[in-house]
Amino acid sequence: MDSTTSSFEHRLKDNAGKVEAVLGRLLADACLNGEIVRPTRLLEAMRHGVLNGGKRLRPFLVMETAALLDGNGDAALRIGAALECVHCYSLVHDDLPAMDDDDLRRGQPTVHIAFDYATAILAGDSLLTYAFDIIAAPETDLPAGRKIELVLALSRAAGIGGMAGGQALDLAAEKETPDERGITMLQAMKTGALIRFACEAGAIIAGAPAEDRQRLRLFGEKIGLAFQLADDLLDLTADAATMGKATGKDAARGKGTLVALHGQAWAETTLARLVTEASELLSPYGEKATVLIETARFVANRKS
Repeated sequence: MDSTTSSFEHRLKDNAGKVEAVLGRLLADACLNGEIVRPTRLLEAMRHGVLNGGKRLRPFLVMETAALLDGNGDAALRIGAALECVHCYSLVHDDLPAMDDDDLRRGQPTVHIAFDYATAILAGDSLLTYAFDIIAAPETDLPAGRKIELVLALSRAAGIGGMAGGQALDLAAEKETPDERGITMLQAMKTGALIRFACEAGAIIAGAPAEDRQRLRLFGEKIGLAFQLADDLLDLTADAATMGKATGKDAARGKGTLVALHGQAWAETTLARLVTEASELLSPYGEKATVLIETARFVANRKS
């Protein structure tokens, strides 16, 4: 491991610790103004689904893209925490028997296994709702107009035409395998949309010009595709102990992936190309973009 990689991984871990701390405070027992009570079992299930480690890649992208454009770091941390609530809600619901039916997540029992089905559904519902609370709250120090932009962009990324729609297409793919275009669209929605938002959010937080916002959005699309491609490779080659979740399930269910369609060598070549394209998008920022370029490499080359 060279010093650049070591420095990057230290930064990723350090930021994950900051996000974990913020999420811990947000999921404390004390009620916020306007809340009546926080039911203990529901709160415990939410914590189980959120405070379980993880790389916190999406919040990291929010924080680093905001830093690139000199955005408010404290606000970026809170927006990153909000995004992580959306991401974790999706995992809690995706793990349910009616969806992907998984018993293990990040090496721990999934929420419906640790608690029960109904509590898992409510924990996911609460996390999704809470994300928009966090963005809108006065503690998030941003102009109201930027908060509205963030709410709109996250809603579009997480909803019908984004992540939730992608999960619907994923379920349909169990019955009829989509073609390459269908697989690419599904993955851009289910996985890529939140990663794209994470990168675009930094530009929104910073109040950056439309050109920067579009550039970072495209960067997010590239690394979102790389993330899913790397995930499909790992599903094929890694074991459950390394991944902290079941592997080989897509193949077992007959779901189409780009790796299954084109093979491992093609996937590795494509990942390298995506990293190059993502890095070139950031060339106008010079050395300030070093961390984000390292993030693109990390996404493509991760082992878990």
